[in-house]
Amino acid sequence: MDARLERAIGDLLDRRRADASICPSEAARLVDPDGWRTLMPAARAAAGRLASAGRVQVTQRGEVVDLATGVRGPVRVRRPRSPG
Repeated sequence: MDARLERAIGDLLDRRRADASICPSEAARLVDPDGWRTLMPAARAAAGRLASAGRVQVTQRGEVVDLATGVRGPVRVRRPRSPG
């Protein structure tokens, strides 16, 4: 399931503009349209793993955050951006 969610995040970002972001729930819905709510913790974890690997950035209110620090509330996932 973890790999499926990671692929879903990548696939969704590939379909968007380079500067667009997605919600982890979109990946969960893509993997399991009926049971997506139960996948939300796993979807956030998948985003965190991808961020740790440098493949995505996780943001909250437009600022890059680290999910490993216990960030609560809604987050978005985007492709990495250069500083500045």
